[in-house]
Amino acid sequence: MSGRDPFCQPRRVRHGAALTLVFASVLVAGAATGSFPEGDRKSTADTARSAAPAGHHEDVARAAAEAMADGKSPVKAAERAVSRSGDRWGAVYSRGEYEELEEALDGRYTGVGLSARRERDGRIEVTRVHSGSPAADAGIQEGDRLRSVDGERVDGRPVTEVVAILRGDAEDDPTGTAVRLGLERGTREWTETVRRARLSTDPVTVRTLADGVTVVKVASFTKGVGRQVSEAVQRVPSGTGVVLDLRGNSGGLVAEAVTAASAFLDGGLVATYDVDGDQRALHAEPGGDTARPLVALVDGGTMSAAELLTGALQDRGRAVVVGSRTFGKGSVQMPSRLPGGSVAELTVGHYRTPSGRGVDGRGITPDLDVDPAAPAALERARTVLSGLGR
Repeated sequence: MSGRDPFCQPRRVRHGAALTLVFASVLVAGAATGSFPEGDRKSTADTARSAAPAGHHEDVARAAAEAMADGKSPVKAAERAVSRSGDRWGAVYSRGEYEELEEALDGRYTGVGLSARRERDGRIEVTRVHSGSPAADAGIQEGDRLRSVDGERVDGRPVTEVVAILRGDAEDDPTGTAVRLGLERGTREWTETVRRARLSTDPVTVRTLADGVTVVKVASFTKGVGRQVSEAVQRVPSGTGVVLDLRGNSGGLVAEAVTAASAFLDGGLVATYDVDGDQRALHAEPGGDTARPLVALVDGGTMSAAELLTGALQDRGRAVVVGSRTFGKGSVQMPSRLPGGSVAELTVGHYRTPSGRGVDGRGITPDLDVDPAAPAALERARTVLSGLGR
């Protein structure tokens, strides 16, 4: 399973919940899966079972308040309450961790500049090296294997945990601190020491292939990404096919995913979702390019907001989806402040595609199931585009 883009992941993982992202600017906080404003949020990780009970928020807040009154840690008390509730997507963040998530949504983070995924054999592979980052300066390359971090073996560990170690402790500013990486490239094994730095992301990259096809790669839906996707599509010559590469995209701001959908749709429904039983809808803006041949490329690392976008394009007949089944994260979390300034993200509902399909625990099944590994998947995408009349 591909891991989410570490550029937006929190440093500490609580109860298996990877990241959280905000749906609109009402509450700018979160980190990597798809979320909604205060009162309408969501998060990411494995596969949710059911929404938390209605009194869940009150129970967690009460536990935090009682712990604080007794001179104990409200964060730890809240974490225990979330764990007892069975909310697999619930997470509790300290004030510092939540502030870090806010920065992540703005495309800023502290780290070494690596994206990674866990292969089927459990090994951690570097999938991207951020230009100008400490990792790039050290000569680390895409395809290298990450064997250890500060002497700790990482084979078989969840990518979220590996990223947490790479990024350092959220409670203490790790900028400038050293981290020792054990690496492997072919038969060569070596150790590289790099220093963590404040970095910014480039979540949208565009390249034109020899046959004129344009590939728009979206790594995550941080602030401004929807506009970047729209502008990138507008620059592509009329009638030329586009591959929207969402592989390894574990989500982000749902509002940005809706804006991205608007680049290809002329208004209409993008998704529906519920918050404690109250049904709501998300709509694209009118005026998108509805004629351009389009293929959406996905894999098991395509999550949350990225799945919402994929489902909309597929259900509305706007794109042919190529790759493998997506992750299956479609639950909605709502953030609430706790005593002491910490924040709890708790499950309140789920979203559905325009045709009413539930995504949570199911994912999106591609129209053409192929091995999503590059370059084979990209070649299949180009073949599909040729059949669409690019």
